[in-house]
Amino acid sequence: MSANIDVSKIVDEFEGSRKDAHFPFVTLSYAQSIDGSIATRQRTPLALSGAASMRMTHELRAVHDAILVGIGTIIADNPQLTVRLVPGDNPRPVIVDSALRFPLDSELLKSQKKPWIATTNKKAGHRERSLREAGCRILKSKPNDQGKVPLADLLSTLWGDGIQRVMVEGGASVITSFLEQKLVNLVIITIAPRFVGGLHAISSHMTASHEIESPAHTKLDHDLVVWGRLK
Repeated sequence: MSANIDVSKIVDEFEGSRKDAHFPFVTLSYAQSIDGSIATRQRTPLALSGAASMRMTHELRAVHDAILVGIGTIIADNPQLTVRLVPGDNPRPVIVDSALRFPLDSELLKSQKKPWIATTNKKAGHRERSLREAGCRILKSKPNDQGKVPLADLLSTLWGDGIQRVMVEGGASVITSFLEQKLVNLVIITIAPRFVGGLHAISSHMTASHEIESPAHTKLDHDLVVWGRLK
C-alpha cells in the first residue's frame, strides 16, 4: 500500500457503514488538475497523477470487482484498466456504451478479463456480433428518457452477477450522471497542482451541488488526495 493512504482500509470502513446492500458499493475516483480539468479541450489524454497517486489508483482498482468507465474514455485514451503497478487481481472492465461504439482494436480486448459492455436494446447488428466473438459480454437494457443506459439498472444487474464493489473512473458524463443519480458511496479524488483549462470532470449541466461530508485528505508527493462520503 502507499505509505500515506491505505485505500483498502478506507473502502472497508465506508462499505461497512452503509445501511443497504442491494447494489454494489460504488467508489468514484479520478484525477483532476487544480482547476478541475480531467482532459485537454481537444479531449486528448492528460497524465495528471504523480507516481505515488497512480500507484494508489491501481491499489484502489485491486480492491474492487469491477471498474466502470464511459465509451468516451475508451475511444480517447484506449486504457488497459489493470492493476499492473501493484499485486492483485484486475477488476472486470464495465463500459457504458449506449450506442455500442466500442472499438474492435481496444486494448481491453487483449486482456484476460474481457469487458462487459452496457448498452441499450437497440439493434446493433455486425458490431454486436463482432464484440461477442471477441469475448465481450453485452448487457442490454431499455434506454432511459435521454436514450442512455439506466445506471441504477446496470448496478442491479452487476450485483446479481456477483459484483460487490464497482470503481467508477470517468469520463465527465459518467461522473456527472453517477453524482446526479446519487449512486456514489465513496469519493476519492486526486488533485494535481497544475492549471490546464481543459475539459472539467463535472458537466456544467449538473442540476444540484453535492458536498463531501467531513472530508479527509493527505498529500502524495506533489498531489493532494481528498476522500469522503457524499452528504
